[in-house]
Amino acid sequence: MRTLDALIVESPVFRGLEQEELELIAGCGQNVVFAAGERLFREGERADTFFLVRHGLVALDQAVPNRADVTVETVGPGEIVGWSWLLEPYRWHFTGRAVELVRAVKFDGACLRKKCEEDPALGYDLLTRFAQVLVNRLQATRLQLMDVYGNSER
Repeated sequence: MRTLDALIVESPVFRGLEQEELELIAGCGQNVVFAAGERLFREGERADTFFLVRHGLVALDQAVPNRADVTVETVGPGEIVGWSWLLEPYRWHFTGRAVELVRAVKFDGACLRKKCEEDPALGYDLLTRFAQVLVNRLQATRLQLMDVYGNSER
């Protein structure tokens, strides 16, 4: 069986970190499994965790008044689900739902924040890595909006 530090280094978010850093981060993680349809977290609830998807797909759903939830993105293997653990008020902005069987590493955000406070260089490195995740998701959303609203010529 592979250790968590050996598993997480396969993700682009953690690739390139030193072995000691990987072990520190892995110390805040645990393997978890979710059945298809099971919720990982719910919009508005406290966000104390994040996930590295190892297998399967996680839908990020947004509540829409007077309608069913809308899936705004689907996240797959090697990708991170959740950034709300980084910034106060630590609340989920979406609901995470397993589209199919999901195997993931669940990280304790409070544990990792504490380690980042103790090692500011690691904290800065992780913040820039998660910022890149946010930028990529923002760009994907922008492209979706362009597709929905089009760029019609007048």
